[in-house]
Amino acid sequence: MSQLLNNVIEELSKLPGIGRRTALRLSMHLLRMDASAVADMTRSIDRFRQEIRRCRVCNNLSDDEICPICADEKRDHATICVVEQVADLLSIEHTQQYRGLYHVLGGVISPMQGIAPSDLTIDLLIDRIAEGGVKEVILAISTSVEGETTLFYLMNRLREFPEVKVTSIARGIGFGDELEYVDELTLTHALANRRAIE
Repeated sequence: MSQLLNNVIEELSKLPGIGRRTALRLSMHLLRMDASAVADMTRSIDRFRQEIRRCRVCNNLSDDEICPICADEKRDHATICVVEQVADLLSIEHTQQYRGLYHVLGGVISPMQGIAPSDLTIDLLIDRIAEGGVKEVILAISTSVEGETTLFYLMNRLREFPEVKVTSIARGIGFGDELEYVDELTLTHALANRRAIE
């Protein structure tokens, strides 16, 4: 095999979810693409990597100091949805059901991986709330053990703001799931968050 092709496969397979076979297919597709399109792609990736910033308000990815979501006056600035990563923010935005602001933690507390609360942007969140004007904080954190640890930690930190309503996204059984295959933690959350059938 060509060493050049092997090098591209090696680099592409470093991406999450891309195995060697997919990397090979992508490499061959790049080879078939117009040279200017490949050059545009590599320039975009390089520029993204060099110029992307973090919003100083919410820690979202941005081209400027403040991201478009935080700068949007039409959004509900009294509600903050706390997420782990930018990908979570994008998932929620894609639903077009939420019109408040966000706060990106940058991960979850994980002692096993050496990630402490100080490694996340929790203090930035607390500072935002302390400035006033926030009425609700929605915790949209994963249901993993680390996510639950982070949720518990955040709830304790947010107790210093009794005027702020702290909520969590609903957790429970997914549509089409069978009860016998659902883990105990998910079942516990589903029972605790049950609602009346209308």
